[in-house]
Amino acid sequence: MKHISIVVPVYNERENIHSLITEVQKVFEELPYTYSFIIVDDGSIDGTLDVLRMASAADTRIRYISLSKNFGHQNALKAGLDHARGDCVITMDGDLQHPPALIPHLVTYWEQGYDVVYTLRQDDETNTGYAKRKTSRLFYKLMNRMADLDIEEGSADFRLLSKKVLYTLQGIDEHEIFFRGLVKWVGFRQIGVPYKAAPRTKGQSKYSFKKMMRFAVQGITSFSTKPLYIAAYLGLVFSFLALLYIPYALVSYLSGHVVNGWASIIVTIAFFGGLQLSILGIIGLYIGKIFMQVKKRPHYIIKELKHVQEAISSTQF
Repeated sequence: MKHISIVVPVYNERENIHSLITEVQKVFEELPYTYSFIIVDDGSIDGTLDVLRMASAADTRIRYISLSKNFGHQNALKAGLDHARGDCVITMDGDLQHPPALIPHLVTYWEQGYDVVYTLRQDDETNTGYAKRKTSRLFYKLMNRMADLDIEEGSADFRLLSKKVLYTLQGIDEHEIFFRGLVKWVGFRQIGVPYKAAPRTKGQSKYSFKKMMRFAVQGITSFSTKPLYIAAYLGLVFSFLALLYIPYALVSYLSGHVVNGWASIIVTIAFFGGLQLSILGIIGLYIGKIFMQVKKRPHYIIKELKHVQEAISSTQF
């Protein structure tokens, strides 16, 4: 039998762990595969780790990794992928908004030869708020324009990866990881599967508007240098406009019609000062990414792990 690893990063999802495990187990009762969980506790403070310890003690197929603190969703996802050893890997969130019932469809496409089977969340007013839908659409439009990637709207971290894609991702060492972009970037044979997210019944969403904005900036700056080009073009445009203003200033001075326009001067200084600070901020983002990358700090630190390093006899490496 082929083995499937289920990687689930969680943060303060104590109330959802048992429900998630039960739903996935029901799905695999109908599938001819062995499976195991790798649940990554990303520094939870609500007792999630205690639940994982009890679940792992009751079922050896449930393996967990506990990180020393909250390193963020993408780093927790990397921790799970680094320790996955299945013939394929399915990544999903722990809040049950990624429906386990979709797993057989992902596996079917994998058996047909696809290396990446990703999911596309279909949002409407019944399961997603108006502001969330609009900001999500804006994110994907900006991402595709700025990063030269073709990430479909609604792409999620609920996906299946073949073994060769998994090994490729394990070999990538970037400070700020953006898996939605990386999975598209690595290529291979890919296909998308639409799904409708279930409403969250327990716990609270961990993605605030602030985190979503940071996630968007992280994704764009990880795959594109276009913001730097935009900053350079803006500098050239306003430098040209400033040159056009010089003849006007000289003629006004020589003709003696100099007007004491302190208001216009203040506005001009404030405008160009803000523009310069914005450009410096863009440059600073990239310098900061270089700074963090060259320090080579680990993406995560493991505090505790259970069963993750056990060999799976049915898997060949």
